[in-house]
Formats: sequence, C-alpha cells, structure tokens
Amino acid sequence: MTTEEKTEEVEDAVEVTKLKPLWLAMEEKLLELNTVSLSGDDKEAAIQKIIRELDDEGFNVFKSGGKIMHLRWAMDDMLEVGRPLMKDFNDAIAALSLEDVLDVYSATTDFIAKLGETWEEIRKVQNRPDIIRIMEETKLDLLVKKAKEMSEKEGVRYLVGEKVTRENIISKLAITQEKLAEVEAEIAKEKAERTRVADLLTKVEDKSDLEKVKHLITNDVAEELIIEMAGVDKGAIKDAQKAMEEEIKEQQRKAEEEAARKKAEAAGPALEDITPEDMLEHIEAIREIKEFSDVEKEIRTMCEQSSIPQCLVDIAISDPDKLDELEKGAEG
Repeated sequence: MTTEEKTEEVEDAVEVTKLKPLWLAMEEKLLELNTVSLSGDDKEAAIQKIIRELDDEGFNVFKSGGKIMHLRWAMDDMLEVGRPLMKDFNDAIAALSLEDVLDVYSATTDFIAKLGETWEEIRKVQNRPDIIRIMEETKLDLLVKKAKEMSEKEGVRYLVGEKVTRENIISKLAITQEKLAEVEAEIAKEKAERTRVADLLTKVEDKSDLEKVKHLITNDVAEELIIEMAGVDKGAIKDAQKAMEEEIKEQQRKAEEEAARKKAEAAGPALEDITPEDMLEHIEAIREIKEFSDVEKEIRTMCEQSSIPQCLVDIAISDPDKLDELEKGAEG
C-alpha cells in the first residue's frame, strides 16, 4: 500500500469515527456475531476479531485497555440477556411512528426508559447525545416517507413546513434547487398574503362577522383564507355576497337616478315651462350662435355652454322656422 493510499485510509477511518460513536460501533459488531452462546476460547476469539475490525475502521481499540474492557462488558451483557443490545435497539426504532418522534427529546427519554430496563449501556448519560441524533435521523426518515406519499410539490411544501433543511429536502426527495426555490417562493407569497389578511382583519376587529367578511371580499381575499382567518363558514360568505349584491343594486339605482337628474338638469326645462322672457332671450342667443357656425356639433356645444334648453337647441337644428313662431308667441 502506498503512502497516499494509507493516508486516504486513515482519513476515511477518522471520518467513520466522527460519524459513529464507539459504543454503538461495538454493539453493531456484537449484532453481527449472530450468536449469544460464546464461551472460553470462542468468546476471546470473537473479542479479538471485533477489536481488529474496529481498529481497521479507525477506532484504535487494541492499544486502549479502557476500550477493550468496554467491549468485554458489552459482550458479557449480551450473553447475560441472551441477545444483542442492537436487536432490541433496532426493533424499538423500527416500531416508532412519526407521532412518537415529533418531540425528539421526549422520544429519547421514553426510548431510554424502555430499553434501559434491560440494557445499562442505554442509560449512560454520555450516550444520550448519540441516541438523540438517532432519533433526529429517525424523525427525518419518517417525515421523508410521509412526504413521498404526496405529490412532489406537496411533499416539498410539507418538509419545508416541518423545517427540514434545504440540503435534506433536495437530497431526500431527489429534486433540483430550482424546484425547491419555486415552492419556497409560493410559500413566501402565501405568508405575505396571510400577513395582508391579518392587517385587514385588524381594521375591522370590532365589526360583526358579516362586516368582516364583506371587508375581506372587497379586498380580493380568497374564500378559503376568509374561512380560515376570519373563523367563519361558507354560509357566512354567501350571506356577505348576497348583502353586497343588494348594496351594489342599490348603488346602481342611485347612480342611475343621479345620472338622469344630471341629464335633465343639463337639458334644461321643457318647452312649455320656459317663460316668455326667457324664451326671447334664448332664441336671440341661438341666432347669434348660428351666425358664427352652421355646423350642428358646434352649435350644440355653444348652446350648451350658454345654458340654452335642450328642447330649443333641437328645434333650432331640426326646424329653424319654428323659432320664429315661438318668438311671436312669446312677444304676445
């Protein structure tokens, strides 16, 4: 083996050591023995075999009396119980549901209490951080499993909501950074909308549910968000929509009345309501205007500016000779 190969082997061994604690590595080796009836030379041979394997992995057990004693005690515990610790450990981990590990620290306490009844190694304080890490990994695996049961986008949204790291979401769901960024942008947009709706509700917090819903509808809030954030049902939305329709109809009616009033006001009085004095004044004004232009549009514009009644303007355009009759009638 070259110096470079030895260096790489040592680096790999150190990396393994960083990732896996010695006590757990020992217990995994005991699980691999596949026997719980060792004694005498067979027991010692098994211990030496495990020591060599652990040293190959970078744990440096052979030169440490303390580590060797730890291994011997672990084997004695296995032989006394009649099965490897890791069998109970793995079975207990496999039996965990997502609900069991939502609170990792509580799950760790329960896990240690259960297995600690049989295995003293589990109860050691220095091993608790390792068990917490395993619980966190178990929770992540269960979260990912649930996410994979959803559509890709919903699965990503679920893991983002559970505060799984971006690196884990990308690697565990095998998606691109662009896909994750797209979903994150959607979530950010939704959060911004929730903030906007919360501000809208603050402005009508003292109002009735009907007024709150009308206010949200007016500000283009989606029905689902109204139901959720205003705490109402679909019936409240229908009631608000009906009330708003009636209000709109009433507003339209008033607008039409106002438009008609303005139109009538602009048109001026009816022919029979014009006094003789006003009639003579208006006819004179019309004749002056017609001296300036004979274009209908221009005549009408100037007459409107002079507040000449619409009925007289129409006569001046369609039947100019009638103006003479009206003038004679006004003069008496």
